[in-house]
Amino acid sequence: MKLDRTYLLKEFAEKHELEFLGNEQASISGINEIHRLELGDLVFVDHPKYYKKALLSKASVVIINQKEVDIPEGKGIIYHEDPFGLFNEILRNYSPLAFPSKSKSQADFPDCRIHDSAYIDEWVEIGEGSMIYPGVRLLGKVSIGKKVVIQAGTVIGSDGFYYKKRDHRYDRLGSEGGVVIEDGVEIGANCTIDRGVTALTRIGKNTVIDNLVQIGHDTHIGSQCLIAAQCGIAGCTTLEDKVTLWGQVGISSGIRIGEGAVLHAMSGADKDLAGGKVYFGAPAIESREKLKEMAYIRSLPQLIEKLKANEQ
Repeated sequence: MKLDRTYLLKEFAEKHELEFLGNEQASISGINEIHRLELGDLVFVDHPKYYKKALLSKASVVIINQKEVDIPEGKGIIYHEDPFGLFNEILRNYSPLAFPSKSKSQADFPDCRIHDSAYIDEWVEIGEGSMIYPGVRLLGKVSIGKKVVIQAGTVIGSDGFYYKKRDHRYDRLGSEGGVVIEDGVEIGANCTIDRGVTALTRIGKNTVIDNLVQIGHDTHIGSQCLIAAQCGIAGCTTLEDKVTLWGQVGISSGIRIGEGAVLHAMSGADKDLAGGKVYFGAPAIESREKLKEMAYIRSLPQLIEKLKANEQ
């Protein structure tokens, strides 16, 4: 998410009464979570496991709960005991989003077909030739391309599933990003596509999505992908162009599926998968290897009986 203007670290820290170290001239032009960082971004980190990743990232300034760290040249840090809480506060203070109130209608998009029961937030843009079916909900900063079809009951732009566990509760990180649906996309009924926490969730051109599909925050799906019913794609995941997911495939957060990859039904991907291959199983491996594995498992009872006979 971009700020209203660019701030210097010293200026920003003094404005918010924050303790800082490092390059006081480091510029802050945006706010992003760790998976979608750009030069000039402010990011937070609150676990030693990710200190190095955050400090060596593209971010210019890191909110961190540790002073004794090596600050890379040119970067700055803001020290705070609760980086998550501070980041959340800053994010919401600089976000223009408000709770949904007034809905746009067909009259606002004369070149589209929009059912009267659809809810369209004031921030939403829709390209010509698109069709919005009954009960669709478009929330927040959602941009819909040309000739897009969104079938009944689908919700686009809901809050991302991003929480921090406290002693007696879970704190939700605000979702102040958006969603981009590119030209020619078709989305089935009762799908849910979360908006980005700080950046964009993106669905590429001419991708087709079946019913009952969940797509998490800040996920990028390429062009001409095919996603069958009941798939679940976690946040900050990247599907390159022409990926096919058959029914009930699950994809873990923060991984990349290469161009042209195919995952058979009920598979689960928990790590990056190379493009141009067919995968099966949970965790998913190349289909032919998985089928061999399954054949070996089916033959185990016979092998055990043979071993017993040989022992006797």
